[in-house]
Amino acid sequence: MEQATTFIGLDVHKETIAVALAEVGQRGRVREYGKIAHRPAAVTALAAKLAPTGRALQSCYEAGPCGYGIQRQLTLAGNGCVVAAPSSIPRKPGGRIKTDRRDAVNLAKLRRAGELTPVWVPDPQHEAMRDLVRARQAAVRALRQARQPLSGFLLRQGRPYHRPARTLMHRRWLAGLRFEHAAHHIVLEDGIAAVKAAMSRRDRLEA
Repeated sequence: MEQATTFIGLDVHKETIAVALAEVGQRGRVREYGKIAHRPAAVTALAAKLAPTGRALQSCYEAGPCGYGIQRQLTLAGNGCVVAAPSSIPRKPGGRIKTDRRDAVNLAKLRRAGELTPVWVPDPQHEAMRDLVRARQAAVRALRQARQPLSGFLLRQGRPYHRPARTLMHRRWLAGLRFEHAAHHIVLEDGIAAVKAAMSRRDRLEA
């Protein structure tokens, strides 16, 4: 006998989660449940309400900026939950108008039909390392952005550096520059300070 199962589509946002339900074996019946707060207590209450004795829950939501907390919470409680790759979710031709409710309903239907491609969910330690790598990448971009105004300023003043930059000799050359106007010294010092701060941030994260 087929176990009674409720397939749950979750459209997850920063503050709210839109919920839709699809029952096993009822191909045409998918209903909107409504919205809940994006809080662990609200997710726990939803699962408790939808899973009376003997009923299985199979939830899903799109991978996105809100991470994997909901998947871990539901899985730890003994419920099924997958995180789907957005690029693999089938879209209807002409279905450009997206709403939270429509997305939740679509996810519930696809979860029931087995048409979702789940992504690999990292464990908390692996995800923490991913966050560290992202922070380091952001620091590298910030360093690149900090160097551009300084290079542009020196070029406008006719002081381009014709040797390999970012060396001790380059730093000494920058420290020895002199300008006619005091304002230009302020700009130079600010540019050097911005680069140093960005380098320190990158080095801390790499360490």
